[in-house]
Amino acid sequence: KSGKPYLEESAFEALEKDFQEVISLLKGDKTLEKFRIEYEKLHAVLKKSHENEKRLMEKCRALNAEVVMNSSKIAALTKLSRDDQETLSSMKTEIEKAWKMMDIAYEKEQKAKGTIDSLQKEIARLTHLVGQGSGQSLEQEYNTQDLLKLQEEITKERNELLSEIVKLRQSLTDATGQQQDAERAKNEAEQSIMQLQQEIQLQQNEASREARKKEKMEKELKNLLTEMDNKKAEIKNLQQRIEKNKEEQLKMEEHLQEQKILNEKVGKELEEIQTRNNKLLQESEQNSVMFEEVMRDIQQKTAELKARNDEVTQIRLEISKVNKVREVLQNKLRVAEEQKVDAAHERNTLKNQISGLEKELEAAKKQAETDKKVTDALMRERDMLSKNLVKATSETEKQVNLVKLHEQSKRNLEQEIQNYKNEAQKQRKIIYQLEKERDCFINESSKLKQKVLQHLKHIETQEVQICDYEKKIEESVIKLQQQQNHCETVRTERNLYSKSLIEAKDEIAEMTNKVKTLTRQVDQLKEDVMGKEAALVKAHLEHQQIEKEKESLKAELLKMKKQALETKCFIENQEAEERRLLKIIAEADAERLKQNKELEQVIKARDILGSQLVRRSDEAALLYEKIKIQQSILNKGEAQYRQRVEDIRLLKLEIKNLQREKGILGKSVANVEELRQEVHHMQKELLRKQARCKVLEEELENPLNVHRWRKLEASDPNTYELIQKIQRLQKQLISKTGEVIEKELLLQ
Repeated sequence: KSGKPYLEESAFEALEKDFQEVISLLKGDKTLEKFRIEYEKLHAVLKKSHENEKRLMEKCRALNAEVVMNSSKIAALTKLSRDDQETLSSMKTEIEKAWKMMDIAYEKEQKAKGTIDSLQKEIARLTHLVGQGSGQSLEQEYNTQDLLKLQEEITKERNELLSEIVKLRQSLTDATGQQQDAERAKNEAEQSIMQLQQEIQLQQNEASREARKKEKMEKELKNLLTEMDNKKAEIKNLQQRIEKNKEEQLKMEEHLQEQKILNEKVGKELEEIQTRNNKLLQESEQNSVMFEEVMRDIQQKTAELKARNDEVTQIRLEISKVNKVREVLQNKLRVAEEQKVDAAHERNTLKNQISGLEKELEAAKKQAETDKKVTDALMRERDMLSKNLVKATSETEKQVNLVKLHEQSKRNLEQEIQNYKNEAQKQRKIIYQLEKERDCFINESSKLKQKVLQHLKHIETQEVQICDYEKKIEESVIKLQQQQNHCETVRTERNLYSKSLIEAKDEIAEMTNKVKTLTRQVDQLKEDVMGKEAALVKAHLEHQQIEKEKESLKAELLKMKKQALETKCFIENQEAEERRLLKIIAEADAERLKQNKELEQVIKARDILGSQLVRRSDEAALLYEKIKIQQSILNKGEAQYRQRVEDIRLLKLEIKNLQREKGILGKSVANVEELRQEVHHMQKELLRKQARCKVLEEELENPLNVHRWRKLEASDPNTYELIQKIQRLQKQLISKTGEVIEKELLLQ
């Protein structure tokens, strides 16, 4: 897989510009505030993923470089380990050779010591014999020739012994030097073996650590590559979602413009409907008052009709009586012909009155027509009210649509909750990664602790080495003292030999050979002394070198202690960092628990809203049933109203017939006083009706309720206010439904 980023910098900059343009466009519109926030969140996530990708790519490059470097180191270390193994094998062979040489030197030393002891014993015995011999010569008076022979033999033996002693001493010094060299080589070889073993162990540890690190890096690389693939897929999905969101945004903008136009139209229509509704309400109130008055009038007229019916029955009875009287009057016609002239005059007056009554009847007909018009207007108003009812049903449908919209918003909220859940999942992943990093830090701290322990062990080993060096220095000091003692013994021996030489010179002045040999011996002893002094100087120099090495080791020990303190401080810092990370993880866990609680509360609220919506749907069904019942009641009332109007029409026709009959009877009957009273009564009724009509016309022309002409102003509330209002109304509806249920239970 390629290490190139999935999104080039130029493309990301273009996306950033597009995002800024979209945000600048969305900032002005409050309705798209939520969408803008979500869009910003998406962009932040995209930006974060891009930065993470860049960081991870840099990390990958660094890790690749580190892997290459570590592989080269491992190759070099493997080569070094092979060389070290070869050197170890060669050193082991050398050490075995040195041990063999040491054994040979030790055997030689033991032999030399044995010979030295035997020679010293022999010298002592010979000196004792020489002393005894001189005493016996004085006492027993040996011959000088025997003594000279004996002395020559003794001197030869002594010279041989001395030369043998010198050789043995020389071999002893050589053997001790070889032993010291062998010991030194052995110690150096052991130290180098220890160092090589430590280095090999360190190299092996480092190689295993590097292998583990390599495996870890490979795993991290695989994880990073899978993460990169996932991120690429997520980014593709996000880009598709952004494109879809852009398309939806354009659609939403078009829909919003259409909705704005529709809202303006609906607002205007609502204002008109509200004004009409107010007018209709006022007119309905007036019409209801008028209807009540008309009903009262109808009741009065029915009562009057009943009275008229009674009067008609009475008139019929009177007609029958009049018929009887007419027969009587026919008999008395002759008497009445005399009064005919007066009756003609009265008839003319009655005709005039009848014409006036006919006019009044026409006016009453006109009034009836106006009443009919009023009833028609009332019918129209009823139709308008039915239309308003239809509009109200449409409004309820709109409310149902609003409920659907709220359900859609609920779904959106559920989607947001799901998004929050996804975000929480991502947070959990981040926490898991942090825990992984914490584990890595813990492992690193444990490794550092191991390193510190190794350093401490190394320091202990160095301290042990220092103690060994101090012991060696003490041993070298003891050896130096022994050598000094040996030098003193040599000096004492030299003094003794010089004394013996003086004695020999005093005793045997003639023995020049002895003197020469003694001078040779003295020269040899001088050379030995010079060699011993040189060895002493060399030992002193070695002692100074050891002191310097001791000081350097002390400095190195201080340096190691300082490094140990630094590593301890680093471990403390790492522990503090670990505590801080644990605190962050605890805070993240607390935040996660808090979000879970909030999510549970939201789910509970959603369940409550779902139950409330179910209740509301049941209540809406009940309301629809009630509306149907009311509609059927209205239809029944309308049918009854039509029946009553038909009854009024029939009654009016009957009144007209009765009035016609009355007119006919009035012409035939001379009961003028009753007719005058009736006319007077009808005139009063007419005047009352006319006055009422005038009052109604004036009220229509000049309405007392001025407020109904006032224009109502309104503004569309925000979606958030509408949601709050819906929630408040839902709560009120729930409380009211609870009260209604309680009252229904009480009624049952």
